This record gives sequence, structure tokens and C-alpha cells, in this order.
Amino acid sequence: MTRPTIAMFDPALDLVLERVVDVPPALVWKAWTTPDILTRWFTPVPWTTVDCTIDLRPGGEFRTVMRSPEGEDFPNAGCYLEVVDGKRLVWTTVLGPGFRPTTSAAPADHALAFTAIISMAAQGTGTKYTAHVMHCDPEARQRHETMGFHDGWGAALDQLVALARSL
Repeated sequence: MTRPTIAMFDPALDLVLERVVDVPPALVWKAWTTPDILTRWFTPVPWTTVDCTIDLRPGGEFRTVMRSPEGEDFPNAGCYLEVVDGKRLVWTTVLGPGFRPTTSAAPADHALAFTAIISMAAQGTGTKYTAHVMHCDPEARQRHETMGFHDGWGAALDQLVALARSL
């Protein structure tokens, strides 16, 4: 498995989901950067994403609200660190818009404090898709993996692909 080049992969701190999907990078990019499209695939069923804000620039807001099957809302706010049109999105949950620290950076709440590097590159007629998610310590990485990182992020990617085929 090839690791992302923007940051060194550390198996003690990081999780990776990497696949080649059968939709072009432009559609994967559109699915990640268009709020009304992102809300249709971002959260694995039976969860839903009921709201999304995307300010696609370094320092811009990336916010989602996920809803559980029981109807409980879980807002998640973050900040884009890097935007490379059509190729890479880097965002973090530990900073808010304008690179301001957030309360999610507090140690008591760092189970989902992470930085995500979403990379997409053309491979044949499809896309090599890599989600590299970095955590602050091995315990946070383990919590995210135990919460179902691979199954959840994999199911969301499957939903993105199915939706992108219809765009």
C-alpha cells in the first residue's frame, strides 16, 4: 500500500483507507466539496448527514451534522488546512474557521480529534482514493479504529461512489 506523501504515515498514530474506485477524480472531488452532495453520502447508513458547511479554502470551515438512527444530532466542526483543486483536501477537527483552536482539541474530547488528508489521483478511468487520518496519540488512534473507522469510512466511500455514478 502506498502511503500519502504530504505526511509520513505512522502506524502507531494513523489510520488509512486506500482504494481504487471506478469513478473519475473530478466526481470524487465534487462529492467532497459540494455540501448538498456531501450530505447524501458522508455518513454510513442508517446514520445521515443533515447539514454541511464548506468554505473551501485554507482556514475555511468544514462542518457537518450527523444524525443517529435514534434522532440524536452530532455536530462536527473543523478547518481546512490545505485545498489542492481536484487532488487533495486536508482538514482538522482541532481547529475551527480561521485556524482558531476549538474545544475539541481538549484532551478529554480527543477521541475524534484528528487531521484528515483526503487524496485522489486518476488511475485509469477511476480514482486512487486515500484517506489518511492522523491522531495525537496511540490511544486516540485505537479509539477511532475501535469506533469502526475502516467499516464506517469504507461504507461512506461506497456511498460516495454509488452517488457519483449518478451525477
